[in-house]
Parts: sequence; C-alpha cells; structure tokens
Amino acid sequence: MDILPIVERIGEAPSNALFGLITGVVFGVAAQKSRFCLRAATVEFARRMLDSSVAVWLLCFSTALVWVQGASLLGLMRPEDARMMAVTGSWSGAIIGGLIFGAGMVLARGCSGRLLVLAATGNLRSVVSGMIFAVVAQMSLHGWLAPTRDWLARLWMTGGGTNVNLLTALNLPDWGGLALGVVCAVLALLIARKAELGAKRLVFGSGVGFAVALGWVLTYNLSQVAFDPITVTSATFTGPSANTLMFFLIPDPVLEFDIGLVPGVVIGAFAASYLSREFRWQGFEGEAMMRRSMTGAVLMGFGGMLAGGCAIGAGVTGGSIFVGTAWVALICMWIGAIVTDALVDQRKGQPATV
Repeated sequence: MDILPIVERIGEAPSNALFGLITGVVFGVAAQKSRFCLRAATVEFARRMLDSSVAVWLLCFSTALVWVQGASLLGLMRPEDARMMAVTGSWSGAIIGGLIFGAGMVLARGCSGRLLVLAATGNLRSVVSGMIFAVVAQMSLHGWLAPTRDWLARLWMTGGGTNVNLLTALNLPDWGGLALGVVCAVLALLIARKAELGAKRLVFGSGVGFAVALGWVLTYNLSQVAFDPITVTSATFTGPSANTLMFFLIPDPVLEFDIGLVPGVVIGAFAASYLSREFRWQGFEGEAMMRRSMTGAVLMGFGGMLAGGCAIGAGVTGGSIFVGTAWVALICMWIGAIVTDALVDQRKGQPATV
C-alpha cells in the first residue's frame, strides 16, 4: 500500500488523523446500518436466544479476524508492532475491567461504540452517556481515578515487557487465526440464516470488522514511512474518546489517529441515518432510566480504561491480533453483561430489546 504521496502532501500527523477519519466513517456507516452492539448480543445470549444481534456481532468479529490475519499473512501489517501487543498487559485489569465494563454497557443500554453511533442519530440519552463516559475515561487515565486504575492493573501483569500473543503461546500455525475467523464466519452465517437476517444487514455487519482491519493496515503502513514514531492501532473508543475530549480543551493539541476516529464515526453514522431517514431526536425515558444510563457510562469509562479497551477496542480490535489480555477482557465483558442482565433486567421482566 503506497501512502507516501499522501504523507508528503499533507504531513505525517494530518495523515494519521485522516486515516482515523476514514476508519471512523466506515465504522460509523457499517455500525449504524447493521445495528452492531455487543450489549444486544450478550443479552440475547443470556436469554438463550441466538438471534440477529448475536449473528451480527459474530460476523463482525469473524470478519475482523479474516481481514486482519489475512493482511498479516500478506505482509500488510505486523501484529507484534501494534501498541497493545508491544507493551505490558494486565491480566487483573482485563478481568476486573472487563466485568465492570460488561455491567456498565447493560445499564447504559449500549457499549461505548454503540452510544457514539446512537448519539449521531439524534439519541440525546447517548449524547449525555457518551460525554460522561469520555470524562470518566479521562479521569481514569490521568485524573483522580488513575491511581486506583493503576493499582488494580498492577495486581497481575504479563511477563517479558510485552503482551501475550495467543497464536504463539498456543503454538498455532501462522494461518491459525485466519482459519478460526473462517469457522466463526460460517457459524455467524448459520445463526443469521436461522434468524432470517437480511443480506444488507449482514454486509454492513461485516463492514464493522473491515473497518478494524482498515485501521490496522493504514496505521502500520504510515509507521513504515513516517519519520516520527506512529502508534500502530485501530478502532477503539475508550482512550480516543478521552483524547478527543481533551483535544478541544487544551492549547496546542496534537493531531493523531484518535482525533480523526471519533468524529469520523459521528459523520458516518449521521450520514447513514439521515440518508435512510432514520435520524430522529430521542430523550431519556424518565428519571430512573437517566440514573441507570449515567451509572452505566461511569462503569464503562473506568472499566474500559482498566481493561485496556472497550467492547470494540479489546473485544474486536485487540482480539483480531490475538492479544492475550484483550481476549480475557472480551470474555469478562460477556460474563459481566450476562450476570447484570440476569440480576437487573430479567428479574424485572424487561424485554431483551430494551
């Protein structure tokens, strides 16, 4: 992939932000049209329903595996160069943070990525929850909650100064990740067929996974031609939400992938909803729901930062390159969401769609 002409024309930092914007637009359009949401998938699973939300999530996850692992085999990216693989990971952070994030996304009625997409379609509940999520994420990164996050994360760390590559740890062949992606894709299509899911939603669901692969490939190739160090990363919303918030609050902000990603998602989701006439203003459904959503946003902000990523960042982006702590965080997000749905919503007789 020859991106040098772009870099030479507009510069390294603007190119990084541009690639984030492109990744975000693709993600926003695909997520809005497919109604991609880990929270919805976990609730369906908790109620022993393998329906459309499970199919869309699994298709997104499998598509990310196939595209990312395929790109790795073709030399278009190197997972070991990704920041989340190259730095020390936290098993305790993944476990505790994943459980907290899973509980929070059920209470907030959507993961952080889903809230961002909904906010762009006129959902004011998601606007408020998303802002709280970003503020708490920033507090967990550099503010009052940072010491607590750091203490929990240091309880159990990965060894060797890097994270764990599960493919290497399990002695799997280089094509093992790609094979697993294909198996998951077949399973997703079987569930989609049973749920009578339309081809359009399946295509857009796979587009979410493609956006993750696109981000990896673009930032990796930029890192190969840039003079200054470039973080190899892709779609995630905990750190980027906090960074985007601070971008507009501090003097002399720095352009980077994160700064383009979040606005890109908003632009993509808004355009998709507006052109399909699905944009409409929505508010809170009462005081109790407002308290619940705000509580969920707080839990997601802290939990996502502790876990090393949100439902997208750890669950799909980190999972697609087989980062050990990302897979643990994803599993714990499912567990936290399933338990919270059982204790809160199912006990009150709330339907799965709420």
